[in-house]
Amino acid sequence: MNKLMKTVSMSLVLVMLTLMSVACAQKDSGAGTGAAEPAKKNVTLDFVWFSDGNEGEIMKGIIKDYEAKNTHVKINMIDVAYKDLSTKLKTMISGGQPPALARISTTELGAFSNQAIDLSESNGGLEPFTSQFIDALKPYYVINNKAVAAPMDVTANGLFYNKTLFDKAGIKVPASPEEVWTWDEFSAAMKQVMEKGGAKYGLVWDYTPHRWSTLLYQFGGSMMSADGTKATINNEAGVKAAEYFKKLHDDGLMPKSVWMGGENPNNLFRTGTVGAHWAGNWMIGNYKDVTNFEWGVTYMPKGTQRSSVPGGKFAMAFQKSGVEKEAVDFINYISTKEINSKFNQEALFLSPRKDSAKLDYAFGKEMMELFSNELNNTAPAAAEDWSKQTIVPKFSNDLKTTLTEIIAGKTSAKDGLDKIATLIDKAIGDAKK
Repeated sequence: MNKLMKTVSMSLVLVMLTLMSVACAQKDSGAGTGAAEPAKKNVTLDFVWFSDGNEGEIMKGIIKDYEAKNTHVKINMIDVAYKDLSTKLKTMISGGQPPALARISTTELGAFSNQAIDLSESNGGLEPFTSQFIDALKPYYVINNKAVAAPMDVTANGLFYNKTLFDKAGIKVPASPEEVWTWDEFSAAMKQVMEKGGAKYGLVWDYTPHRWSTLLYQFGGSMMSADGTKATINNEAGVKAAEYFKKLHDDGLMPKSVWMGGENPNNLFRTGTVGAHWAGNWMIGNYKDVTNFEWGVTYMPKGTQRSSVPGGKFAMAFQKSGVEKEAVDFINYISTKEINSKFNQEALFLSPRKDSAKLDYAFGKEMMELFSNELNNTAPAAAEDWSKQTIVPKFSNDLKTTLTEIIAGKTSAKDGLDKIATLIDKAIGDAKK
């Protein structure tokens, strides 16, 4: 019996030694449950970047946090002036060394869409990806049914007003979207701000076709058909919008010195002698230092409908960079609610995410929320028009000049817009060749 027990004991020892040997081998090879993952290859992502304000420093902080969590990734920010962005990207791509990433505006989306990675492929498809962001931006970054970039921030046109002058005139601005003025009601309010509030002018308006087009969409018009096949700027709605714009000048509510003389509307509003400024949400930060009067943001008036005009900045990942997966992973990271909210909150930008319309801004929180409301009530035609960046640059300067001629009475609204429609149709035809 003792001999048998001895034999069994020896067998158990041999089995234990064998199991220990196998476990050690698995540990050495990294196999088995709980084994460490193989080390990831170290990569560097070139990120071409331009800044309008302090957002570059904010992004550097976000990158630092990302690199700490992803030690195999280093992100190299290449700062360029916005005016040099397109040239820089073209040079890198044509030289066979595209960057991993770039921050771009609406102008560059179409120009580089063929070189962009479709971000929807790693995000469950186009609908799950685009559903994160406000609908008004979709025509900009969805090209040929591909998500060629991710929205980083969004801009909107809106209305700044001089609270001090409005209070003096006894004018209360709309307190909710349900109380939005019609254009005639707004014009009447501006007259009172001048007559009773002592304003020199009721309104100044940025000298750009982009800002003017807000009125076009509010009157139910558009520059082009939704499918981009023909000009529509000279239809009844477009003509009415141009005529009303001229009327605002003829009635003395707007100074002709801005659209006909190049005077800066920002400077005029800062004097405290102008009732309101038709501008973009970025002016919230610009007017932060104004202390000689109280100012705020109110709802824009409506024509047949409410509308703003969306714009913004986007992050694009490029094909053939050699680090495509890592580039997409980083864009997905900065597109999350947490990181995108941090970026926009600290930069005083509007978030493009549907779930980040209300952020805890250090300044201008309620004003930002009002701009978000304007975006959520924007006509689809606004983004459909301005997303066609192979077409728009070919007539936008002529549109600005023509609007000036309409204001000056050198041409009628119909004749002027007929001329622009001809240019638009030509640009559409040229783009098809």
